[in-house]
Order: sequence, then C-alpha cells, then structure tokens
Amino acid sequence: MVATISAELIQRAGSNAIAGHGAGFRRPAVALQQLALAANVVISLMLVCSACPAPALSMPEQELSATPRQTQAAGESSPDRARYVGDAACSGCHKDISLSYLHTAHHLTSQLASRISVLGPFEEPRNEVKVISSTDEFLGLPLLFRMEAKSDGFYETAYETIEAGDPSQIQTFSKRIDIVTGSGVRGQTYLYWQGSQLFELPISYWTGIHKWINSPGYENGTADFSRPVYPRCLECHATYIRPLSSDPLTNRYDVQSLIPGISCETCHGPGADHVEMQKAASARSADQHILNPAKFSRDRQIDLCALCHNGAQREERAPAFTYLPGRPLDRYLRPEAVDMPTHPNVHGNQVGLLEKSLCYRSSPTMSCSTCHDVHATERSAAFYSQRCLTCHRVESCGMSKKMGRSIANNCIDCHMPVQPTSAIVSVTGNETVRASMRTHWIRVYRDNIPASEQKNRARP
Repeated sequence: MVATISAELIQRAGSNAIAGHGAGFRRPAVALQQLALAANVVISLMLVCSACPAPALSMPEQELSATPRQTQAAGESSPDRARYVGDAACSGCHKDISLSYLHTAHHLTSQLASRISVLGPFEEPRNEVKVISSTDEFLGLPLLFRMEAKSDGFYETAYETIEAGDPSQIQTFSKRIDIVTGSGVRGQTYLYWQGSQLFELPISYWTGIHKWINSPGYENGTADFSRPVYPRCLECHATYIRPLSSDPLTNRYDVQSLIPGISCETCHGPGADHVEMQKAASARSADQHILNPAKFSRDRQIDLCALCHNGAQREERAPAFTYLPGRPLDRYLRPEAVDMPTHPNVHGNQVGLLEKSLCYRSSPTMSCSTCHDVHATERSAAFYSQRCLTCHRVESCGMSKKMGRSIANNCIDCHMPVQPTSAIVSVTGNETVRASMRTHWIRVYRDNIPASEQKNRARP
C-alpha cells in the first residue's frame, strides 16, 4: 500500500529550517503509520513503514505546491525589493564603517556559496561522513555523505547501500550548496534551491572540531534533503527575500530577490530614497530618508535586536520581512509567556535574559549597544569587561581582593558564563556536538565562586 502525502501536508511538515531550530521530516515512498513530532513552533512529520524498513534517503518532490494560508496583518506588507540598494551603495560614503562591518558575524550570517564562504574541507578523507542507516540498524547497512567540489560548485552527496553484501547496489542523491548560513564562528549549515523552493542540506560544518557533521536537529543515520526553509528562519539570516506566498510555512521565493546577510538596511531601513537624495546633493533631505537606531528610544532599540534575539516561542502577528526598524515589535511578534528555568536556554533569547538582569533593570538607558558595537568584530573577555567597568568599580566585586587587578580583564566569565544550549545539537554516529553560548543573564553564578568564598554571598 502506497501512502499518498498531500502537497499541503508536505508544505507544512518540518520545523524551523536553519541549523539548530528543530527536526526535519523524512518522506519514504511506502508508509502505513504517521508519527507527529513536536519541534519548536511547527510540527514535524515522519512517516514510517510497519512492514519493511523505510529508506534513509529522503528527497523533496518536484516543485511542491500548497494552498496559501492568508495570515498577513492588515496594513503590513514587505518593503519593495527595489527600495533596497545593497551595502555597496552605502560604502561609497561610509567606507570605514562599511569595511569594518564586512567582517562581522551579522554580515556573514548568510552568503552565496563560494570557495571563500564554504569553510569545510573537500579533500579525502576529511570530506566524508560515515554512519549506519537508522532504518537498517539490524542489517548495519552503511550510509556515506561526501562533500564534493565540482566544476559548477560544491555538492553534498549521499551514498546509501540498499542491499547487504552488494556494494554495487547503492542509491545516491546529490545537491549543490547554493547558500551558506552561519558566520562560521561556530559552524555553517547549507541550503539549496530546487526551482523556487529552498531546502536545507543534511550535513553541516562545525568549526570548533573542524569536521562535517549531521545538521543540528537531523535524525542520525538518515539522508534528509527535504527540510523546507521558511521565511521566519530566513528573516534572521538575510536582509530580504520575497516569499511567493503569504503562508508562513511556504518555502517558495523569488530567487533573484535575495539579499544575503544582515546588511546595513536591516537596521537602517531600505536606502533607495536616501541614496537618491544624497546624489541630488540634498544632505538634509537624505538624512530624513534613512533610519538611525542610535536615535531610537531604548524600547525601539531593544525591539530591533529582539526581532532575532528574543527566542523562538513567539506569537507571529505579521509576515516575515515586514518589520521595519523603529516600529514597535509587538505589532509583528509577541513573545509568549514562559517560565524561566534556573538555567534557561541561552540560544536566541539574549534580550529576554538581559531584561532579567539587575544591570538592565537598574538603568533606564542600558540597551544592547551599551556593550555591543554592531559595526565591529568584538570577542575578547577583556574588551567586554571594560564595558562593565564603565558602570562598576573593580573594588565592588567580592573577588577583587583575592584576584587583584587581573579581575578587571574578565568580568564576563564569572557574570556571563558560557553555557550549553539544547537548541543546537548534532548527533553523528556516536558523537554528539552541542553548541555553547554566553548567557546574557548578568548575575552572580555560584558555580563560578570557590566554596571558600561563598559564605554570606547572595545571588542577586
């Protein structure tokens, strides 16, 4: 019996597409049973066969279609692509700041695939990932991924043995890497186009261990090329792309409309009017046609960052790519009330954690830019510790007498420690890789204080 899967169902299957945002779906040809798995906000669907092992290799059908679900809020629409001019138009007048920004993780969070942007190795044997097919565990049939550099680009290819003892019986599936997501600070995940549809590839690159691994959230031992990439995911990895449907679960786009990376116009708004007025030598009028977040109120500054740094549990009130800087974010997204555990997930919820901090609650002006210069690459503990010392004195730290002046170079390891996240986890064979990120809940962490020093110390 062959199960027929409707285009509507496939279009809605899967969860958030960028690495670490939930599990994808597998669609074998024969299926008798459906198992719905909750993953983040949307439901992942996996169909399994009760009579025989389902193939581990899964690929999308050609140009799936679905009936759009109209959810667009009244009066909210994406800015016209023609109003975006790109970073090159900004660099002519803002050369120094543009050159600095080019190297930031925000700018590099998505790129078109190239020899420079794809970081993983393609030489043998470092270009291979070998696992046992999860659907053939009893037989132990091998599943091999190979990263291949060809004349027309870079490819992820899956080789699955389909008959035990016969290495000639192998089915393959290969797709070209078209888009790189992730700056490479921790790793990269890759996307490919199939017509106007965008899908995630099953193998990612993890920078810290210099290895190819299963993409976070993917089932170990499967070759899943069918995870769709949704607009809300792209919104935090690209400046603009035009979805071909108002349905939030579409993965169809105007391919040529993509502006990769978080660019100048993500925070300053579409720049066409500004550039036109500048060329007309009307500087005052030009300034009126560009947004300057430094002049926003604290709430609107926080909103701008919270679009992507306030967690995944949010009520969506308007389509992706309709938010414009300076507007109240709750017209577009509203965080859902959740209990904050003792050790909350540090991935993607930097704003929520910051707002719990005494530093933030005690200051009417503290915002993300108090510590971060979005136009520059800043990573050292010493750098951020100096930001702490603009408000705090070294002597106010209870560990200052024991550690001396050296404590001035490392406030954040004690008060904003690196913690593991459950949102970005990869299981490849017997190896589990979990991302760690610095928490933005600024406070005293008892685990970082020697037991001999904990007496009479209260946690703020």
